[in-house]
Amino acid sequence: QVQLVESGGGLVQPGGSLKLSCAASGSIFSIYTMGWYRQTPGNERELVAGITSGGSTNYADSVKGRFTISRDDVKNTVYLQMNSLKPEDTAEYYCNIRGALMASRFFDSWGQGTQVTVSS
Repeated sequence: QVQLVESGGGLVQPGGSLKLSCAASGSIFSIYTMGWYRQTPGNERELVAGITSGGSTNYADSVKGRFTISRDDVKNTVYLQMNSLKPEDTAEYYCNIRGALMASRFFDSWGQGTQVTVSS
């Protein structure tokens, strides 16, 4: 089993910044992709940013130039630096990590979610 623990959400004013973290623990052999998704009530979960094992990144158009995803493979942690936050960034943010366990079994795990609220 792989557990993901998220942190860093909260209330911030428009134009402010937050940094989310998501740490994975368990019998992890390797991590392939890491990503951040967000969801608002009544809407589907959408990809915000993703990063591959090689460091390639992709972003939703709505966050390009404002958000930066990064990873620390020693700590099995993925980060999301969010700058110039807008009220429309308000959502529950979830991390997702995919990889392999020690027994060569694939895993696809989700964090518990962290609320980000952008409001004055």
